[in-house]
Amino acid sequence: MKKIEKDEAILMREKGHSIGYISQYLGVAKSSVSLWVRDIELSFDQLKKLESNSHSTQAVENRRKSRLANELIKRNLVINEAKDSIEKIDDKNLKLIGVMLYWAEGGKTQRTVRFSNGDPEMIKIMMVFFRRYCLVPEEKFRGYIHIHPHLDHRVAEKYWSSVSGIPLDQFFKTYRKKNISSKNLKNSLPHGVFDIYVMDTKLFYKIVGWAKGIFSKY
Repeated sequence: MKKIEKDEAILMREKGHSIGYISQYLGVAKSSVSLWVRDIELSFDQLKKLESNSHSTQAVENRRKSRLANELIKRNLVINEAKDSIEKIDDKNLKLIGVMLYWAEGGKTQRTVRFSNGDPEMIKIMMVFFRRYCLVPEEKFRGYIHIHPHLDHRVAEKYWSSVSGIPLDQFFKTYRKKNISSKNLKNSLPHGVFDIYVMDTKLFYKIVGWAKGIFSKY
């Protein structure tokens, strides 16, 4: 038994401190403190003060932070369990992933392969799809960035070149124009939105065919 901590806890409780405060101050479990001080009766004034403190702004904020921390732990447990359930992606699954992502976010009005997104993970997996499954030669890739004019487009160009693996000399000129639908400066996408272009009309028609094939099979 931690006699020193127990004696200190008893003294602090007799002075009217809460079990939570004593636990935090001494660095011991609340259950231990509760056991040590269970025979101590607090005065009416001490109980009233503890009740008042429990409704203080700081107490409420501490409970809020504790609740959020517990929610984060639970959320991460679910996320990590789901993450670990995913097995290595083979070419068959890569094809399905790539085609469906393209059909959701890719260009379908012209005969050019174009995939646009602001999420680097989406760009990475589509580059794997184009390279590993579609066997696109490196010289057929082009990069194109849409970015607000108040953001540093040079930093964005280096960033997306690193993410995609497409050399900067294969980038189109960056599009820098303020979005007239918004009066405020937006920084939610500090590197803008990136377009992958593949200069291959035949591949475009293949992706269209693959998508139609998937739709016809479910």
